[in-house]
Formats: sequence, C-alpha cells, structure tokens
Amino acid sequence: MKQFTSKPLLVRYGETDQMGVVHHSNYLRYFEVARLEWLSALGVSYALMEKEGLIMPVIDVKVTYKIPALFDDSLTIYIFLRELPRVKIIFSYEIKNQKDEIVCNGETTLAFLNTKTRKPVRCPEEFSELFST
Repeated sequence: MKQFTSKPLLVRYGETDQMGVVHHSNYLRYFEVARLEWLSALGVSYALMEKEGLIMPVIDVKVTYKIPALFDDSLTIYIFLRELPRVKIIFSYEIKNQKDEIVCNGETTLAFLNTKTRKPVRCPEEFSELFST
C-alpha cells in the first residue's frame, strides 16, 4: 500500500511540558500535519474537498508511545494505508527522531461525510485511485 514520508518537523518549546518532553496531545497534530502534507503531495486539496461537499472527521485514534520526543528533536513521520478507502480511511503512522529511534506508532480512522447531511458517503473514486497507483 502507499507510503509517504513527511518533511522533518522540529519540536517547538511550546509543544513540550515542564520536563521538556512533547505533550502527548501534540502527536495528533503531528499525524494531521503528515496527512495534509501527503494529500497535498498527491494533488488533493482538503479545502477544495470541503467546498465540494466532503469532510473527513477523525473518528478513532490509537497512539503507542515508545520513547519521549524532546524539545528541539527533529521528527520524521512515516504514514501509510493498510487498505484502500471505502467509507472510512485508516492511516498508520510511525514517528522517528533524528537518531532514527521510533518515538511512537499510531493510527487514525477518518470517515467520509457529506458536508450538508453529515451522513457517511463512499470515498470518491478519483480519490481512491490516487492511493491505488
């Protein structure tokens, strides 16, 4: 299945707690950065998708923390799909630091919803094709 590697992301001071460790909630932001970066690299505009009546809310998240990420670490996010999307799309993640150590693994499940009705819809065919090539 398709895989994407994000640009390195530098941990900012405001993302850490008093101990200099990245606060657990920031990993969800890192996952989002990688998703949007990947979609953009595929030529998908999330803003245009929303204007055309499709939204993709996160409906499930799983994160397993391995070692702490620290202030000023450089993180790379590896993102991939396990299967082609249907009504949901499941992204898996692996975040590594500058020493190539696994910081965390995660998974997010997003649903495809019609903007007006908020009802689930099938993944648009042209979108699905981007992941199958």
